[in-house]
Amino acid sequence: MTARLIVLASFIVLQACASRGDYAPHDANDVSAHSADAIPKNEPKSRYGNPKSYEVRGIRYHVLESSEGYTQRGIASWYGTKFHGRRTSSGETYDMYQMTAAHKTLPIPCYVEVTNIDNNKKIIVKVNDRGPFHEGRIIDLSYAAAKKLGISGSGTGNVEIQTVTTSHLALNTSRSLLPESSGGDGQIYVQLGAFGAYDNAESLASQLRESQFRTVRVHRAGGARNTLYKVRIGPMPSRDVAYGVLSRLTKTGQTSARIVVD
Repeated sequence: MTARLIVLASFIVLQACASRGDYAPHDANDVSAHSADAIPKNEPKSRYGNPKSYEVRGIRYHVLESSEGYTQRGIASWYGTKFHGRRTSSGETYDMYQMTAAHKTLPIPCYVEVTNIDNNKKIIVKVNDRGPFHEGRIIDLSYAAAKKLGISGSGTGNVEIQTVTTSHLALNTSRSLLPESSGGDGQIYVQLGAFGAYDNAESLASQLRESQFRTVRVHRAGGARNTLYKVRIGPMPSRDVAYGVLSRLTKTGQTSARIVVD
């Protein structure tokens, strides 16, 4: 099957997203508790999911070159058991328990923060599919994502979406976007300096917070006679995120910043 046919096949499947015959899983009550937000990564564009344009139901859609700075308001829907295990436009298998979504024109893959306008709940999903093609709907969420956002019962909800990149992730004002990493390798930080005096460390931390680096903390290390106060951003969920923050800091003149694992 050609790449074009694979893409179009996925589009046809998703025309019925959250439609008649689609259902929630039997263990629906436990879904959101086990579905962590997607963590943005730097990934190449999908080989199959990004034609310059495509046509569904007589309407031609043009896929965006970049997701940078994209925002949109409208109605979100969801898709569940009917499509579970089927191939998405990216070539990945659709898993209704993962935090994913379908969008008509955003490049695949990309990551989107979705805000439920009615209850202010927020999630981050990976866009790896095309749809929805029902009038007025802007994004189709996996069942797990819809459950976590609070729209699985109604089937649809009023949302705002905003694309998220690895560098934006660490700069976002919501601390929930920076889950603490775990494992034997330690936690990942971007460190900007180490000071013998707390006031000096806090002064730098305050400057960074005013520049929208909201997860800046002063960490105390050493004993009573050799105390150091380290100014750090994090912990980071991945090295990709840390490198994104490091790049942003370098552009603002913070050339002494470095990545540390502690």
